[in-house]
Amino acid sequence: MKLGNDQVEAQRLADVHAALIQQFLTAGYLPAMDRIASSLQITSLELIRRLQALADLHGLVLHPHATEPWVVHPFSTTPTLHYVEGSAHGWWAPCIWCALGVAQLAGGSVRIHTRVGAETDPTVVKVKDGVPLDAEGVFVHFSIPPRRAWDNVHQHCSLVLPFRSCSDIDQWCARHGQTYGEAVSLERTAALARRWYGPYARASWRKWTVEQAQQIFHESGLTSPFWELSGKGTY
Repeated sequence: MKLGNDQVEAQRLADVHAALIQQFLTAGYLPAMDRIASSLQITSLELIRRLQALADLHGLVLHPHATEPWVVHPFSTTPTLHYVEGSAHGWWAPCIWCALGVAQLAGGSVRIHTRVGAETDPTVVKVKDGVPLDAEGVFVHFSIPPRRAWDNVHQHCSLVLPFRSCSDIDQWCARHGQTYGEAVSLERTAALARRWYGPYARASWRKWTVEQAQQIFHESGLTSPFWELSGKGTY
């Protein structure tokens, strides 16, 4: 069966995305982009075109000064608050949701090193095959509604943080002048991460549409108005 132009282009982008994710998983970091282009047997100019196309559909985030990946969710190429320690490699993640996504993709036993509310209290979350082993009493605060996440995705991710109680979130918001959004148990956040990031290393990956993203939220038990999305296209 012959694929249409849109399907061919979608697969070209998926091939780049899968190559980036696999590089993170096998090496712990991204190599120079010319090596990625060589591994895909495409020119550097074609890779740049595909990276820009992926950024346009929110498949990754580019550096503002160069067509090179900065964030390929759930991985960050630069240091962040959340570090996922694996047996052979370690990875930075933009937020605790992403860190749980890294744990899902890496598989096996990992440890997520982070700080409660991005303040002074360090905490370690042990995860096995994407499931937290010590999730009781830990909550994740999502400050910005997901429908506004891509207005400034770095701000959105920076505010997805772990806390020890909902009252701690209230006090933290008052202390820092932040908006209380919605608190989600760590266990439920991990379930969301498994559904969301599970297919991300596959060559069949496609960026979630708004409708698909909404369905994943609902399947994860996130059904309040805070999680309602709007519009069309990819999320």
